[in-house]
Amino acid sequence: MKRSFLFVALLLFIGLVSFAQNRKPNLNIVFIGNSITQGVQLATPADAPPATAVAYLRQQKNLGTVEFSNQGHSGYTTLDFLPGTETFARVEDAAGAFTDKDALLIFSMKLGTNDSAIQGPHGAPVSADDYIKNVKTIADKLLADFPKGIIVLQHPIWYSPNTQNGAKYLQEGLNRLQSYVPKIDSLVAGYTANNPNRVFVGDKKAFKYFKKHHLTHLTPENGKQGIFYLHPNKQGAIVLGEFWGKAINKVVKKNF
Repeated sequence: MKRSFLFVALLLFIGLVSFAQNRKPNLNIVFIGNSITQGVQLATPADAPPATAVAYLRQQKNLGTVEFSNQGHSGYTTLDFLPGTETFARVEDAAGAFTDKDALLIFSMKLGTNDSAIQGPHGAPVSADDYIKNVKTIADKLLADFPKGIIVLQHPIWYSPNTQNGAKYLQEGLNRLQSYVPKIDSLVAGYTANNPNRVFVGDKKAFKYFKKHHLTHLTPENGKQGIFYLHPNKQGAIVLGEFWGKAINKVVKKNF
């Protein structure tokens, strides 16, 4: 009798361990960004990078359900997403609207393109110090309001140094955009030291990829300085979405 009891207890223990190991986390993702996130130049919202990122994530065997909200807004800078703005309120409303309250809440943020402009977008040009100050202000408020949520900061992507549409970017803007990258990495390092497992660096590869493949993966647009490249085309949106999806999944696998 005693041996039978121990055997049953052992089977139950093994079953519980197996269940815990095989449990697949569900994800709720709010994508924060500008026109690139929104999917400007693409035919439908289903073609935008957040949708293609989620399509990739839904194919991963280690994950459960994946739901998302695309909070990308054309022309927006970090100033437009600061706490107290209507845009920030919409981000928080989107996060609160997910029906699965037990899913891991992820804010995937890719901002900086419009901040880097010489003139045009709200607040531009935004210095690297002011940019990362704004990012931290946004992140701190999201972490406070969603204690179980995490943030993934995706590196910005390349645009051509002759980019000028309604706003003026050019080489100066591209240089400023690149100055944001080490600030992002340093900010995440600070969170890791003082508030671990809440803020992570996401994709680091897309910038170089789109610089190399801009003729095939970015949309040619007529500008004041000739044909420029800024927004992903359909193929580029698939690639960018996969970069984001892989980065998010890496964070989930390693930490959750």
